[in-house]
Amino acid sequence: MKVTGDQALVKKINKSLVLHTIRTHSPVSRAKVSEMTGLNKATVSNLVAELCGQELVTEAGPGESSGGRKPLMLHFNSMAGTVIGLELRIRQLSAVLCDLGGHILHELEIELDKHELAYVVEQMKDMIGQMIAAAPPSPYGIVGIGVGVPGMVDEHGVVLFAPNLGWEMVNLRGILEEAFAVPVTIDNEANAGAQGELNFGAARGVRHLLYISAGSGIGSGIIIGGELYKGARGYAGETGHMTIESGGKPCSCGSRGCWELYASERTYDQPGLPLPSRTTPELVRHARSGNEEALRHFATMGTYLGIGVTNLINSFNPELIVIGGALSEAEPWLGGPLRHVVAERTLPYHKQQLEITFSKLGGKGTMIGAAFAAVMHFLGNIRVTI
Repeated sequence: MKVTGDQALVKKINKSLVLHTIRTHSPVSRAKVSEMTGLNKATVSNLVAELCGQELVTEAGPGESSGGRKPLMLHFNSMAGTVIGLELRIRQLSAVLCDLGGHILHELEIELDKHELAYVVEQMKDMIGQMIAAAPPSPYGIVGIGVGVPGMVDEHGVVLFAPNLGWEMVNLRGILEEAFAVPVTIDNEANAGAQGELNFGAARGVRHLLYISAGSGIGSGIIIGGELYKGARGYAGETGHMTIESGGKPCSCGSRGCWELYASERTYDQPGLPLPSRTTPELVRHARSGNEEALRHFATMGTYLGIGVTNLINSFNPELIVIGGALSEAEPWLGGPLRHVVAERTLPYHKQQLEITFSKLGGKGTMIGAAFAAVMHFLGNIRVTI
């Protein structure tokens, strides 16, 4: 009998459903997978056999039994392959090597001296090469590379506009795929950070989330109904460039008074500012030691963060706000002023059952989220919209 396209598609969807059920609930029995997916036990057993043959699922046991023979438990084989996640920031380039379950196996970070494309690409290639050399043996090897960048990215992996880097129309995915011959996914760093928090961090199980990436700039990853919202053309989330001061300072994007000029690491470069340092880790060290200028600066940044967050809460009515990026390390000094402004200015009904938290992944959320995007590309994530 000829297998129709429809039958093949249904099988592919069911196989993906079974795989991702095992991935998210491992260890789990066949009976539980059948119950959770709504597929009959025979279908689940056949698909599990295929997944075991592909070394994506393993069996171990026995599990708990309410009577009779104890079942073998199914485990997602997170070491079937590895992925690389990178975050390109204004001053740093960071990378992690992860297994397919999002566990970090190796990490690197370097300082960036300049933003010229050729220089940055060379640094990225060198870092990726080091990660490939550090990867342990696995059935599939390096299955993908994910990159989070501070700018607007289209569906083809082209960086359309990254004002803080001075980049326009850079086909970053094409450059890296040509160099390494593995699939590459490119996304805005805040979108990647939102995926990291949603799957591995503080936002697991959340349906309506705003992830605020606060570091060298500010961006937002917007999760609506459990799905990443990218807007009509994929550019949603450039909230760092919403105006909070109508006659404010000029921004590299061409506008004025942008949020990130007042609440990101860009405030460290203000002329004449008597700060004891110019990086967040150094400023955090000074704040811990009680340096008044560092404490005062963080308080001002926290207030401006709160103003922007209030605007987003009133616009999107989320259930959770996660503050991520480099500035998440400064929670003890930013959190109080931020929450004070939100409590004072947010519409009353929007505050009900709203939680504001700082990233549990720290500055690694974007890298982990970028790596997760590469994992999903490899696993062939299929979703059915009804």
